Amino acid sequence: MPIQDRRQTQPEGEIAPAKPRVAVSERGSDMNMRFEDHLPSVHSILRAGNPRLELDQHPMKAQRLVDTARMLVAGDKGLLAMDESNPTCDKRFAKLGIPQTVEARRAYRELIITTPGLGECISGAILCDETIRQQKKDGTPFIKVIIDAGIIPGIKVDAGAKDMAAHPGEKITEGLDGLRERLASYSHMGARFAKWRAVIALGDGIPSRGCIEANAQALARYAALCQEGGLVPVVEPEVLMDGEHTLKRCCEVTEEALRTVFSQLYVQRVMLGGMILKPNMVLPGLNCPKQETVDEVADATVRCLLRAVPAAVPGIAFLSGGQSGELASARLNAMNVRFKSRLPWAVAFSFARAIQQPALEIWRGEESHVGAAQQALYHRAKCNAAARRGTYDVAMDADRQTRA
Repeated sequence: MPIQDRRQTQPEGEIAPAKPRVAVSERGSDMNMRFEDHLPSVHSILRAGNPRLELDQHPMKAQRLVDTARMLVAGDKGLLAMDESNPTCDKRFAKLGIPQTVEARRAYRELIITTPGLGECISGAILCDETIRQQKKDGTPFIKVIIDAGIIPGIKVDAGAKDMAAHPGEKITEGLDGLRERLASYSHMGARFAKWRAVIALGDGIPSRGCIEANAQALARYAALCQEGGLVPVVEPEVLMDGEHTLKRCCEVTEEALRTVFSQLYVQRVMLGGMILKPNMVLPGLNCPKQETVDEVADATVRCLLRAVPAAVPGIAFLSGGQSGELASARLNAMNVRFKSRLPWAVAFSFARAIQQPALEIWRGEESHVGAAQQALYHRAKCNAAARRGTYDVAMDADRQTRA
């Protein structure tokens, strides 16, 4: 069932693949200039999103938000999402025979944050409430370990997706109650950015406008509270991969969701230059008979984002959403190879399982496996850094499997 389209129409056009490594002398138009050449000034960013925001936002706080947002997507780095809820983490542990205890979760997170060289590829780590309060075995706070590694600490602040009243099969993310106070507490602990996830399912007659609008408003209210408290909001409207929907259907819903989100961000006076968007890639459903190629996914995703995401946003950090690590890297790589030189925002990653899963499967709760697990984690992080540069190749993973 199609969603009612309230957007203003604009020509779509076709996007020709970009030449990799475009030289300065070859740039004949603004579309071929580097992302850095398009970075707006802080003054113009203050006006983007709402012209009255310049009167309401303290300039020094605004500058810190802009600087942090840019740092999160700088160079070839990306975000590591290690913010799974305890029940979700325990389910993954149970499948591998790992004890579902506080100590097991602490040990696993220590393995992640002490991985040698992790800061070479990871700019920010998204933590959950339990993790931000934990310590290494020697008593060193996790937050200090993360900062010492050159990684910016972040925190998931939503309370999870719950069944939405009068909307069967749809979810609404909760957690706005008391959020201002929680953000202040997390900021005091050392967090510099936050994350809130909304879930949009595709199916017979869904998503509804009610679901999209309610989640968009919650995302915008969260983002406004974050910026008020000096934290960069990572805004995550996820259109789920589950189902038999086509790539075209995913594109339609993703564009509608993003347009609605940015409309609400404007209404709530969110400064677009001081946020990060964490969307899904445009993908066919997991059970769809037709699975498009890596390049076709890259083309569809970039076209969708260009129609819906304002240029004032500094970066897009994709979620992996259940893709395999190799496929997520390949699709991210294709976007950067084909379009990086002409996009107004950085195209990065914010992966969880796509980085962590091989390490978890090696570790299995055994202290003696920590070193090998950390090598696997570092390898996956390096692969995604390569994908940001447009230099990832599946052979990188094949070579590692052969050596292992």
